Formats: sequence, structure tokens, C-alpha cells
Amino acid sequence: MTRFLLAVALLVAAASPAQAAPLRWVGTWATAPSSAVPGTENGYPNFSIRNIVHVSAGGKEIRVRLSNAYGRTPVLFGQVTVARAAGPDTPLALPGTMRTLTFGGAQSITAPAGADVVSDGVHLDVPADTDLLVSVYTPEPGGPVTHHNLAMQNSYFTRDGNHTAEESAAAYRERTSNWHYVSGVDVRGSKLQGSVVALGDSITDGANSTWGANLRWPDQLADRVNTRLGVLNAGISGNRLLRDGDWAGPNALARLNRDVLTQSGVRSVIVFEGINDIQQTPHETDPAKIIAALKQIASRSHDRGLRVIGATITPFKGWNSYTEELEAVRQAVNSFIRTSPDFDAVVDFDRVIRDPADPQRIRPDYDQGDHLHPGDKGFEAMAKAVRIATL
Repeated sequence: MTRFLLAVALLVAAASPAQAAPLRWVGTWATAPSSAVPGTENGYPNFSIRNIVHVSAGGKEIRVRLSNAYGRTPVLFGQVTVARAAGPDTPLALPGTMRTLTFGGAQSITAPAGADVVSDGVHLDVPADTDLLVSVYTPEPGGPVTHHNLAMQNSYFTRDGNHTAEESAAAYRERTSNWHYVSGVDVRGSKLQGSVVALGDSITDGANSTWGANLRWPDQLADRVNTRLGVLNAGISGNRLLRDGDWAGPNALARLNRDVLTQSGVRSVIVFEGINDIQQTPHETDPAKIIAALKQIASRSHDRGLRVIGATITPFKGWNSYTEELEAVRQAVNSFIRTSPDFDAVVDFDRVIRDPADPQRIRPDYDQGDHLHPGDKGFEAMAKAVRIATL
């Protein structure tokens, strides 16, 4: 009897909620800071910025990451709030959902130059596939303002003081097409298994997708997995593997740690870079250099325990810089991606997007019109091509 009671007690203790491991944070939305806003040497003194972000996975608790990555001086975040949006493309908060965030228990925090800060967690019921309002008040001059310069989504701001905790949209009369300061949103939930990061350029960034509709290919991938995985978009328009860009962010190798490896709950990364190294000037005509960079990304990601999915480079015949010599570089890199043991899996975006009648071109019904960027239908096809089991 004594042994029986002891066994029962041990089973009860093992099942006790008090003994359960706390739920971990999982990224549900992210953007890669791309540059500083031109002409913001004085920062945004007395601004309130209401960023609209569209989360992938849902949860019951939330926290926010802010970035001063391109700042040259510290920036004071005087108050930061988060709320559910009352509808699409509106700075109006859903009544009862406004939460003031804290940082180590304090309402304000100063982010040093080049640094990110993350808030404490706060309870908020966040459904999957939901718009959130992340509002940031900067009371003082703060130096160059870190932003992501192609949101494909309206956000709103005012130059007239602290309106971050207001549910009303009345103060937010000015629009912006960028995300300012905010770089990530994490959630906690019992069903979440982790997050996947899409590392890429303008095609991942969603360039020329329908404005405000969240139809980038990572968004449409999120629609397939959002009950268990967060999908984080680390695309920067114009980004390259081997060279920095003034407005296109640091090269992919330089930003890998910040934009991929340190994301909350990350378990896999889809690597879809290289077309800008080929098609932008100066052109990279040696496929071995692009391949070496892809190998480095795979190796460093594997060192962190991530699964690495290589994505083939999509066609660009008809784009203004296309030549047969550059096409040969693309084909060589794609041959490597399809056959390399450096990747745990491959998603063949080239095969999905190309025109069977002219494989160097994007299919006409997938082409947004410039022969480099797919449109919404092309992004849908790309999202469907990702095998969920590989994530």
C-alpha cells in the first residue's frame, strides 16, 4: 500500500501545473530593419507612431521588440502600447484590448545606439492572422530613425505628443508606408511549436503584392501553418548575399544573427537570396562566390540547431538587366541548391514560377508585370510549394 500511494503521489506531482515548464516565446511577426529614415538626424521628438503589423500565429501573452539598429545615439521610448486593431487598415484599437508595455517593470526604456530592446510579456488574447497596433512614443530627439522601408501596409503617426494609450484613431492623421522602430512580436500559446524565418529580398518582402492585403508568400505560408508555427518575414527589398546596400540593408551574412538566428523560438529558415547579387550592378558573375555565401548561412544556422531549407532563384528574363551570361550564373547556383547536402530540404521556387514555354521567364499569370517580381497568384503558388513537413 505504501508503495502504491508513493507511486500515485509521484504521478500527481509530475502532472501538476506547478511543475510544468513555462511556455516559451515564439515569434509571430517580424521585419528586418533595413536602414535609417533619411533626414532624421534629430529623430522623431514628440512623435507617436502607430505601426500596423499582421501576426501569423496566435497566443494568450505577447511581447514586442523595438530596434535602434541604425541609430547613432540612444533613443528614449517614453511609452509603448499594443492593441488589436478594430479592422483592416485602421489605427483604431479594438475596445478593451489596449495594453501598456513595460521593460523590466518600467514604462519607458532607452535603447542604446545599434541595440534592440524587448518588452515584458503582457496578457492579451491574440488570434492567429490578426492585425495589431504597436504604438511608440519618442519624447526626445533620438538620432537617425530605424525603419523597414517597404511595409506594403499603411501605418499612422502624429507629431503632437503621446497618444499611444488612446483607443481612438483621431490623433493619427498622417500616414507612412514604413514600419518605424518595431521589429518583432512574440506570443506564448500551448499549441505553438516554434517559428520559421524567411530570409530574402524584395520577393520575400512582398514587393508589388496587393497593398495592405498580406499576400506576400510568407503570409500565405502562414495561412497554412498558423495554429502551430509562427512565420517571420526577414525579407529586405534589394538585399544581397555579398554586398551591403544604402537602403537595402546589410548583406545577408552580416544580418543573419540579428534577423534569423536570435528570433524567438526559431526552428527553421528558408533561404531565398541571390538574384540581386546576379542582376544588380556590380553583377556577381562567379557562381562560386554566391554558393560560398549560401554554404555559410547553412553552416551557421545548423550550428544553432536550425533546419535549413534552400530555395532556388526565380527567373528574370525580360527584366532590364537580364543577359544570357547572368542567366548562366542563376542556373549554376540553382543546380547547387537542388543537389547540395548543405540543405535539409529544398523548395524549388524556380520550377514553380517559371513559364514552361520559356523557362527563363516567370509564367505570365504569375508575373506582376516587371518580369522579376511575382504577383499575388505567384506568391500563392510559392507558398503552396513549401512542404510543411520540412519546417
